[in-house]
Amino acid sequence: MQLIRHIESHPRRFVAPVVTLGNFDGVHRGHQAILHRVVAEARARHSDAVAITFHPHPVAVLRPERAPSLLTPLREKLRWVAATGVDVLVLRHFTRAFAALTPEAFVEHFLVEHLRVARLIVGHSVSFGHERRGNAALLATLGARFGFAVEVVGPVRVDTHLVSSSLVRRVVEAGDLRLATLLLGRPHALVGRVVVGKRRGAALGFPTANVHVRAGLHPPDGVYAVRVEIDARRRRDGSSDGAALTRDGVANIGRNPTFGENARTLEAHLFDFAGDLYGRRCRVALVERLRGEIAFANVDALVAQIRCDAEAARTVLARAARVDAGVS
Repeated sequence: MQLIRHIESHPRRFVAPVVTLGNFDGVHRGHQAILHRVVAEARARHSDAVAITFHPHPVAVLRPERAPSLLTPLREKLRWVAATGVDVLVLRHFTRAFAALTPEAFVEHFLVEHLRVARLIVGHSVSFGHERRGNAALLATLGARFGFAVEVVGPVRVDTHLVSSSLVRRVVEAGDLRLATLLLGRPHALVGRVVVGKRRGAALGFPTANVHVRAGLHPPDGVYAVRVEIDARRRRDGSSDGAALTRDGVANIGRNPTFGENARTLEAHLFDFAGDLYGRRCRVALVERLRGEIAFANVDALVAQIRCDAEAARTVLARAARVDAGVS
């Protein structure tokens, strides 16, 4: 997927692409339906599939006190948009000046002048432009004026749930990771680099990777069954040092009340793994919440519970693997 940050000055010339636009936070199954439709239509027309998204999140610019915690930091959003097969992602820096553009000016300047859109495919709740006046009905009117077709996708339902980023945020915040997985089409994940921690886990017989997470929506404190993807370590010249890894494990999100700490941490114990992960980037996929965080009377009680948690996590992850494989 090609990433374009400054479409106004980019030399590429588009020929009748199929385009969509949106924030795409979470790249959930509703977003995936739109993006897959864009890709399918572009392939049928032998043209480019183009998505336009915005960064930072518009609410973070216009009403920062009400800005939501993002389901997918920017790098993750790019990864999951690329996974749908989109050819080009236009990343537009969102500012107050940009927000002041009328919907008509946005369409004429970006979609028509720079992208030369042939077909625009959007979600049913699309909104853009000054005071969010732009919607699907206005797009249809502008499409007729400027000569591009408009298609509306959705709403998308999973079981009885109308899929939206706000719903996914609510269920993650409530700790319902099974439902979050259903809505996203994959487990919700936290991403960060492994840093040096207190090294208590190794002393207890359960070494952990202390993952420093800068951004991303956290579920409630507690213990989780996780699947951890570890990126290959990068040298300064950009080459890889070692292979990427994927391991099942059990993770604690919280403040370690047994030891009287206040800082919130994410510590993951990886099953059947021994090695140095310091500095490596990890994606911790939260498969299921096992329990809340507990303050134990002593270290022996904590170790006994960690053993129970590890066994419970193995059981949950084995079941999840069977489901993924289509085995009942």
